[in-house]
Amino acid sequence: VTSNLQFGEWNTVFGDNRLTSAIIDRLIHHAHIMTFTGESYRLRNALSANILKK
Repeated sequence: VTSNLQFGEWNTVFGDNRLTSAIIDRLIHHAHIMTFTGESYRLRNALSANILKK
């Protein structure tokens, strides 16, 4: 599962604090959480592909 939202912002998606906490609890149990910063390769490739099409 990937998301560009911090866990604290997931409530805006699900709308319920208890539901959001339960979902996060089940997702991160025994998980490795990786946080990336910097430029998105997919965005850069999509933008360059769009420029080439024009």
